[in-house]
Amino acid sequence: MIGRLPLDEQLDALRAVLSRNDVLTQVLARTATLGLPGWYLTAGCLFQTVWNVVTDRPPGQGIKDYDVFYFDDRDLSWEAEDAVIKAGREVFAGLPAEVEIRNEARVHLWYETKFGVPCPPYASSEAAIDSFAATTCCLGVRLEGDGRWRVYAPHGLSDVFNLVVRPNPVLAPRAVYEAKSARWHARWPELTVLDWP
Repeated sequence: MIGRLPLDEQLDALRAVLSRNDVLTQVLARTATLGLPGWYLTAGCLFQTVWNVVTDRPPGQGIKDYDVFYFDDRDLSWEAEDAVIKAGREVFAGLPAEVEIRNEARVHLWYETKFGVPCPPYASSEAAIDSFAATTCCLGVRLEGDGRWRVYAPHGLSDVFNLVVRPNPVLAPRAVYEAKSARWHARWPELTVLDWP
């Protein structure tokens, strides 16, 4: 079982599994051309690809979108972020998936309106990934200039490979965790969903 392997072998397995999702590898390669500061491909497209492969489903099945985070606190205007989003539309044109690009330096400006709780300003893309509703989601991957994969996984990879959804009560409200985990469990009934503490 991959989730019981040493971490270095889990990293190799993660790359092998994610590489089976052709859309994901295209998003990684194309995002690398945008030159975004502190960027990661993150969230559902990563752990859901793993869940699909581990449960013998097609790698990209059921993946709604591909999330790209970057961090640029030099200009917090919507116009600056929108310019990046528009550049991304051109770069991702022709891909059979929606790619959402977000500047994590701006999240605190809109988070409370959307989720009902305030969000302190993030200091990095990693800090934003740390605040996902489930620790299983706290995962980011990017391509470095030398083609090497940089993986950010503050809670490790065992839960991802072992199909465990664990709450992360750092920021997101309980209702967000419960709604997301119920949706995931309906699609991947093999998941073990742990209760909110």
